[in-house]
Amino acid sequence: MTFTPRLNRFAAWGTEGPDPVSAAERELIAQVARHRFGVDHAPRTPVDPATIELREPRMVVPDSLGAVVTAARADRLAHAWGKSFPDLARAFCGLAPHTPDLVAYPRDETDIERILEWASATSVAVIPYGGGSSVVGGVTPDIGDDHTGSISLDLQRLDQVLEVDPVSRAARVQAGVLGPAFADQLRPHGLALRHYPQSYQFSSVGGWIATRAGGHYATGPTHIDDFVESVRMVSPAGLWQSRRLPASGAGPDPDRILLGSEGTLGVITEAWLRVQPRPSFRAGATVRFDSLTDAVSAVRTIAQSGLDPSNLRLLDRVEALNSLVADGTCDVLVLGFESADHDVGPALARALECCRDHGGAAMGEAGSSGQGSSGSAAESWRGSFTRMPFYRDVLMGYGIVSETFETAVTWDGFVGLYDAVLSSVGAALTAEGLSPASVSCRFTHVYPDGVAPYFTVLAKGTPGDLDRQWWPIKQAAADAIESAGGTITHHHAVGRDHVPWYRAERPEPFGAALRGLRSELDPAGVMNPGVLDW
Repeated sequence: MTFTPRLNRFAAWGTEGPDPVSAAERELIAQVARHRFGVDHAPRTPVDPATIELREPRMVVPDSLGAVVTAARADRLAHAWGKSFPDLARAFCGLAPHTPDLVAYPRDETDIERILEWASATSVAVIPYGGGSSVVGGVTPDIGDDHTGSISLDLQRLDQVLEVDPVSRAARVQAGVLGPAFADQLRPHGLALRHYPQSYQFSSVGGWIATRAGGHYATGPTHIDDFVESVRMVSPAGLWQSRRLPASGAGPDPDRILLGSEGTLGVITEAWLRVQPRPSFRAGATVRFDSLTDAVSAVRTIAQSGLDPSNLRLLDRVEALNSLVADGTCDVLVLGFESADHDVGPALARALECCRDHGGAAMGEAGSSGQGSSGSAAESWRGSFTRMPFYRDVLMGYGIVSETFETAVTWDGFVGLYDAVLSSVGAALTAEGLSPASVSCRFTHVYPDGVAPYFTVLAKGTPGDLDRQWWPIKQAAADAIESAGGTITHHHAVGRDHVPWYRAERPEPFGAALRGLRSELDPAGVMNPGVLDW
């Protein structure tokens, strides 16, 4: 195989290349580790990946697949973990219990069909792989004992926008394209996809669809679901191609069945996605509140107003402090509006009125069209939002547990869920002796009938033992979310980490129906076993 693949960084966020964290950023993180968490040692570094022992591949592919399949050590290691905290903690220590036996880089659907045919005949587990940014164990080859081995099927060679329909505003795109490359190929047409997850730089279109990814925008279309016009998938049972339509009432929607399927039904290869003109009108502001209760009421009022802001991000005071947005004495709301068609200044003005009605006070001057969100708070948050995963990597070297939990709940249930998560996670931190620690919350998405809270835990742990220390915290948060009526995930997918709580959330007859569907599409049961637990 002569193809030179793009590989992810070892034990870290992002792809191989220059260090993405500057010296100034590292010094700032060092100060946080010393002053907030009492760390008195220099940061530790991950093990040398050359020292990690790998078992020999358990199978050999036929000669017909030799051009697209490799057993190279670097490729296998790069596909051994996703990007969850426990994944990276294990990689940091050189623990690779679930390394794939082989890695495939198919060139087209014919290659995929041949791989699935061989895998089904030989009971080889197939792990579809886009950007590898899963934070829930979705691409980790933890396949159990019922298969002869595993192959990670990396779609990075399928990375093109194949067709653009400017009349209907849609684009036909291959599943392996990453966010920036997709944007670059749409830009000459003056179009963009209104979908920007935190993993945007390193995640793929196919991964977004397979995991029902949520984007950065707080209202309106929030999930990739809202952008999907049709999907094409290769399953072990054959090709799945839905008709391209704006909407349909003809029975259960074939696209909706694939959304969130996480590679368990087949390999998504293409999709038609709804795109739109790039925005040219922008306005934004930041607002402080002295009461979280008042801030939540203001957000709910705006969410139910029909104003549809692009950003409606509420940070509680701990989150605002951690994000360098404020000094920890107030809760902060980041407001933003955008449009390709009209001035959004009046919408911002009305949203600020809603905030003032609930005790909010603007921080600095509101930004006008073409300027984006103004004020140091908004800019600080926007910068930290995209950098957070890189900072997590550095914090791990100091022995800091850095984990997130996201959910969604109706407005009437938010206070109970918020209190339950903080109480449950706080008790788990105490029980594990993890101190100092903080638990914070921000809103990522809002709806007229509810909100998606996103919790962050930072705690001083024990270097080399972070994987074990993570689990009680994760379990405490998930149990609290389930008991309070929230979903186990709003936009991070189920993967392997969330399976127990997903079982409790879904109706059992629905689970039985899904298992029947899977048995038809994947009769040998080789597609991403362990994910979703169908």
